[in-house]
Amino acid sequence: MTSNRPYLLRAFYDWIVDNQCTPHIVVDAEYPAVEVPRQFVQQGQIVLNVSPSAAANFLMDNDALSFNARFSGQPMQVYVPIGAVLAIYARENGEGTIFSESDHPQDDEHLEEPAQTEVTEEPAETPSADKETPEKAKKASHLRVIK
Repeated sequence: MTSNRPYLLRAFYDWIVDNQCTPHIVVDAEYPAVEVPRQFVQQGQIVLNVSPSAAANFLMDNDALSFNARFSGQPMQVYVPIGAVLAIYARENGEGTIFSESDHPQDDEHLEEPAQTEVTEEPAETPSADKETPEKAKKASHLRVIK
C-alpha cells in the first residue's frame, strides 16, 4: 500500500482550516530536496505557516507540498517533500499530529535504519469455561505486531 502520510496531512490541514485556525507544519530542513528559507532554520527544522492567507499558490499532492510566500519581505518558492513534514498543528491551540520518521516509502534512503513492522496472524484463543470469561475472550487479538 502507499503511504498514508499525504492523506493524513491533507485531512489535518483541512480540519485545521475548517475550524478557522492557522495550520503550521514542522519541516526537516535537512531532508533531500527541501527548499525553505535557510536563515530561519533552527536545529535542522523550520516551522512554516501554510494557511491560505500566507501561502500563495498552495499545492499539496502525494509527493510534496509547495507554495509561494514572503520571508522578511523577500518572495520565495517553498518546496517540501511529504517525507520531510514532521508535524502539522494549529497555531491557536496546538491541536494536530506528529508523523513518525518512516511513514513515507522514500524515507528509507533518508533514514539510517528504517523501521520495519511485520504483522503475522495467530489463531485466536478460545476461552475455556472455567478459566476465562467471555469479556476476556473478546479482548484477545488474533494479530500480533512484530518490530
